[in-house]
Amino acid sequence: MHTAANGGDGFVSLEVSPDLAHDTKGTIEAAKSLFARVNRPNVMIKIPATLEGISAIEESIASGIRVNVTLIFSLARHEAVIEAYFKGLERLAAAGGDLSTIASVASFFVSRVDTETDRRLPEGHALRGKAAVANAKLAYQLFRDRFKGARWDALAAKGARLQRPLWASTSTKNPAYSSTLYVDELIGRDTVNTLAPASIEALRKGEGNQRADTVTENVDEALGVIRGLAAAGVDFDDVTATLEREGVDAFAESFRDALNTIEKRRAEITS
Repeated sequence: MHTAANGGDGFVSLEVSPDLAHDTKGTIEAAKSLFARVNRPNVMIKIPATLEGISAIEESIASGIRVNVTLIFSLARHEAVIEAYFKGLERLAAAGGDLSTIASVASFFVSRVDTETDRRLPEGHALRGKAAVANAKLAYQLFRDRFKGARWDALAAKGARLQRPLWASTSTKNPAYSSTLYVDELIGRDTVNTLAPASIEALRKGEGNQRADTVTENVDEALGVIRGLAAAGVDFDDVTATLEREGVDAFAESFRDALNTIEKRRAEITS
């Protein structure tokens, strides 16, 4: 698939230990080590978009490493991720590197935003179930705004690829919402959607209302949702900061559990 897509799809992500999420130097060293050891054209190294991760993302791109930037919740952090990608590409080009070998996605998390925001809103509030899609639609607009103009055109002329938004955490957590809510509303060009088995099954059954370019619909309404949250007393910056913190902790716990499972199975085999 990777070859058939001319290097545009068919990637496998390998995660830097989330325990390094707040360690810039450690993340850079781990990313370089993993990338070199795997040495495959379709590997991406997954790096969390913490404040400390931003510099690691830039350095990794500048070193010719393909990066899956994960755990993006806020527009401000998404903008910082895009800037790190641009700077990394510019540094790679200045060093004589081949920009066409670099691919990257910006993994913007969706359903968890509704879970945390809804928790802070009263039952029956009109904005419940609205924040996640609104936030993602604004992220897509940011993506489109940044990846145009002279700076991007200069990089694209050297073979640079778009850093596509990847919609992560798109399974519906609240049974009151459509099972395909975070699929139906985020369809658009140059995007990726990671689907959970339940979402795939719902789509197979014909559920939902898929239509072209929904991610570009009702952007003004999305702005109104975010502004409305402030009027309702919800600190959306705190929502996204909380989700990032909890996301890093959850990733770290899962990572350690996976290593423990591998170690136990290795011991069973060698005993």
